[in-house]
Amino acid sequence: MLSDFKKKLGKRIKQLRESKKLSREDVAFACDFSGSYMGMIERAEYDFKISKLYNISKALNVDIRELFDFSKI
Repeated sequence: MLSDFKKKLGKRIKQLRESKKLSREDVAFACDFSGSYMGMIERAEYDFKISKLYNISKALNVDIRELFDFSKI
């Protein structure tokens, strides 16, 4: 169940990033972490802190709640 949630969250983050025509590296740079780390988040390969989600939402210029809107994936 947790892995399903992480997969949906990663997919949603990727979807938002691509809709804003941002590269993985663009978002990672704005969040002060590596592009490979961003890829691990999008592929649900890593557990991360809520502070990372906050940084991602700011880099994508969306409210953090948008990251959890799985009805759009």
